[in-house]
Parts: sequence; C-alpha cells; structure tokens
Amino acid sequence: MSAKQTVLDRELFVQALRHMGEDDLLYLNRMVVERLNLLAQARSTVQLAQFAEGDRVEFTSNDGTIKRGTVLRLNKKTASVLTDDAQNWKVSPALLRKQAAA
Repeated sequence: MSAKQTVLDRELFVQALRHMGEDDLLYLNRMVVERLNLLAQARSTVQLAQFAEGDRVEFTSNDGTIKRGTVLRLNKKTASVLTDDAQNWKVSPALLRKQAAA
C-alpha cells in the first residue's frame, strides 16, 4: 500500500469517526483495545521464546539494582526468575537479558 493510499484511508476513517454515534464508538473502542492486547501478547510470546527454563538471566530492578538469577518458569506474559539472593521475581521478557557465560 502506498503512502498516499494510507493517508487517504486515514482521512476517510477520520470522516467516518465524526459521523459515528456513541454505541458505534464504544464498539470500535472495544475492537481497538482487543487488537492492541492481541498485538502485545504476540510480542510478549516472541520475546519469551528467547528464553528457556534454567537460563541464566539478568535484569535491572526498579531501584536500579542489577539482579541476576535463573529462569524457573515461563508464564503467559512473564518469566519467573529466582535471583541469586533467593528472591522470586516475575519479569517481563522485554526487561530480561541473557547473562554472559562466566
């Protein structure tokens, strides 16, 4: 699809939005949120596929501390990690890095 076609499609969509009633807008909102959730889940699944149980990983916690540990389990959206200081964390795969071999 060309850039010109995309712009025209968006302009037509904006015009259609202006004529929609509340019920149609609420329906469209539900559809958009559903699609965004699906895209986020797909992205998370791809990121999780980079890891396996037993992998050594690291991540930066909210306080800026680098935590190192082992992946215990891959959940639907997160990885369960047991850190070297015996803490359990559920970490988004986007925040995990494989630890370099020592």
